[in-house]
Amino acid sequence: MLFSHKNRLLSLYKIAAKHRLDTHLDGMPELAALARLIRLHPASIGKSHHPMGIKLALEEMGTLFLKLGQLLSTRSDLLPPKIIEQLSLLQDKVAPFDVEMIKSQIQHPKTGLGKHVNELFARFDDQPLAAASIAQVHTAALHDGREVVVKVVRPNIKKTIIEDFELLRELAIWLSNRIEAARAMHITSIVEEYRQIMLNELDLTLEAANSTKMRNNFTGSQLIYVPEVYFATKSVMVSERIFGIPISQTATFDALGYDRAILAKNGLMIFFTQVFRDNFFHADMHPGNIFVETLPNGNAVANPRYLGLDCAIMGEMSREDQLVVARLLLSVMNGNYTALVDIIAQAGWIPPSADKHALIKDMARTVSPMVSKPMSELDFAVILFEILNIARRHQMSIPPQLMLLLKTLVHVEGLGRELYPQLDIWSLAKPILTAWVKDQLDPIKNLNDIKAKAPELLLSTAELPKLLTQGVQSMAALGARQDKQLREIQALRADFLNQKRHDWIALGGFVSLIAIGLTVPIWWVGVIFHVLALGFVVWRVLA
Repeated sequence: MLFSHKNRLLSLYKIAAKHRLDTHLDGMPELAALARLIRLHPASIGKSHHPMGIKLALEEMGTLFLKLGQLLSTRSDLLPPKIIEQLSLLQDKVAPFDVEMIKSQIQHPKTGLGKHVNELFARFDDQPLAAASIAQVHTAALHDGREVVVKVVRPNIKKTIIEDFELLRELAIWLSNRIEAARAMHITSIVEEYRQIMLNELDLTLEAANSTKMRNNFTGSQLIYVPEVYFATKSVMVSERIFGIPISQTATFDALGYDRAILAKNGLMIFFTQVFRDNFFHADMHPGNIFVETLPNGNAVANPRYLGLDCAIMGEMSREDQLVVARLLLSVMNGNYTALVDIIAQAGWIPPSADKHALIKDMARTVSPMVSKPMSELDFAVILFEILNIARRHQMSIPPQLMLLLKTLVHVEGLGRELYPQLDIWSLAKPILTAWVKDQLDPIKNLNDIKAKAPELLLSTAELPKLLTQGVQSMAALGARQDKQLREIQALRADFLNQKRHDWIALGGFVSLIAIGLTVPIWWVGVIFHVLALGFVVWRVLA
């Protein structure tokens, strides 16, 4: 199946060789075979090491690979500093596209704003403020004097994204057919879900709606500020301009006098508030999307807030999944791995035949370091990989809707490691989770929820007679089908018994005639008995 995408695979192979990615893999023995393969391609001949080779290659490979680079850019514990430096440039320093194409997109009558740039803006800056994997951002000013940013989707990228996800889907199927861990993760469902998420990123009306919802969730908050969206179409969004510095610039925080410990604590509180209070969390938290507030001239503010940008990828969970995740985290914090496994079993993530005692031991051995060690000594990615290995061994099934949350946790852990490695995430998270779980299980709150829904429930009772009639009719129809099935089963049983009798008759006749044929002294009489015995066989075959 992967062979059907051979042209794209060969194209990626050529790009890797052209930019000599093999020269960036020195000192990584686990990738030595890949490096040798890249060197064999003719495109590598005459090319030497380029200090920005990885960045250039991922840009040329396309949006999907840019996103992968952004994810890895937060993993300074997994990759060498020189590679992290290149990947960090993918957050907002992707090669820009021509400003005339930008203006053409803005003026497009269907997907753009449908008016000339000069009609829409008093000033439009040709130099881009940022160029990312999906879109490019320019600063401008409205005719009423408001400073804005104009976000425009890169032209002609949808086709490439669809093709790359077809390749990724085939790869996921190939892995699922061969690797148990891939099946446990529902990797094919994850690829399909992430495909839809990335396609949604191409529609800026969805991002505008997400930004407005998140802004409303944090109205008046001292932790985070979300800029106002003024207008949006599928490929163009105009929003309020705000000023800040990327979360990765820790040296700038120190120069401004910002307390990194407080920033780390506030960031964690924002994350848990989004996941549990709002059930609407930012799921693309790479450093290019996370900023901290400053004055327009770059000077410090008294109580800096986070700035909520790029709300294209947002995550949501069902209330049941929220409760499961919260209870799992509390079980880890309390060191109660028996309760942890009980919650997993109740959620239906393991088969009834699973060895719970062995699972408890494995979880205790793997997960306990997450609580007993400071963040600076943790490697969340390795722990997550080991948990997936445990899932494979115990046939655990991880729901696809939780994988987006796991991806976000990888981002959060990577950002926290850079910002303030001494942050005690568990002591901060525990009271938040405990209060939320108590609130969700509070009988008074649940009773109030029922009261609030009482008018809706009362209105639905008007449908009760109709529903009862339909129920009775369904039961009658079901009873008729069951009666028919019972008669068919009885007929089959009678036919089976009849066939069984015939089998015994044929077998008895066959054995008896063969025995007689063997004992009679006249040979031709014995042959007759043998022929008659074969007649019983023919009768059973043809009957």
